[in-house]
Amino acid sequence: MNQKSNKTALVTGGSRGLGRDMALSLAKKGFNVVITYHNNKDKAEEVVKEIQSIGPKSFSLQLDTRVTGQFDPFVQKLKDLLTEHTGKAHLYSLINNAGTALYAPIADTTEEQLDDTISIHFKGVFFLTQKLLPVLEDGGRIINISSGLARFSLPGYSVYGSMKGAMEVLTRYQAKELGSRGITSNIVAPGAIETDFGGGMVRDNKDLNQMIGNMTALGRAGLPEDIGGVVAFLCSDEAGWINAQRIEVSGGMNL
Repeated sequence: MNQKSNKTALVTGGSRGLGRDMALSLAKKGFNVVITYHNNKDKAEEVVKEIQSIGPKSFSLQLDTRVTGQFDPFVQKLKDLLTEHTGKAHLYSLINNAGTALYAPIADTTEEQLDDTISIHFKGVFFLTQKLLPVLEDGGRIINISSGLARFSLPGYSVYGSMKGAMEVLTRYQAKELGSRGITSNIVAPGAIETDFGGGMVRDNKDLNQMIGNMTALGRAGLPEDIGGVVAFLCSDEAGWINAQRIEVSGGMNL
């Protein structure tokens, strides 16, 4: 794909961390990119400017993906924006990336924490995708985000890991139900990555970072740029026959 392409990708939570790198990687493949942000508009606009400097068009929209009542007005704003700037109210790729961490042992997890995590990592993704189906082009791509914690277990991540496990099952159902439209659905499962996710523990805690390196075949924790290119590839023409797959991008963690 070259930079004259008129395909557009939406990356939720694209103002920082993995989402930022996904957005930039998509831009390098020629996609116009819309990113959502929760509350840091300035950071989002910095990413938009970076994408525009690469060549494609880019825009940011505010969205709290846990609040389903925002979805109808969000979709209308998105359609209006796309029509105005690209000439068509369609997305080619939807990347459901927005999320937050939860560290809480089972014995200490509150009902509020559980409900909030479900809303962010499953319910919100389910219904936002549903609302965007009329906007998603036939032959388009859905990329969901999981975690290595859905495959292996670390104490304190039962709720977070369980929601990611649910997303892995949902991804297969999306692929099955949307296959008649030529839409693929895959899920990328990063390992431990050096970002500000979860308070930046992997990046800033030297002992934890070293422990992760020792658990990983390639000997280090992941970086955001290890993930974005994989997501962009899954949106490319070359990846059109990959469907309903869980792709772990962890450098070989906990083998």
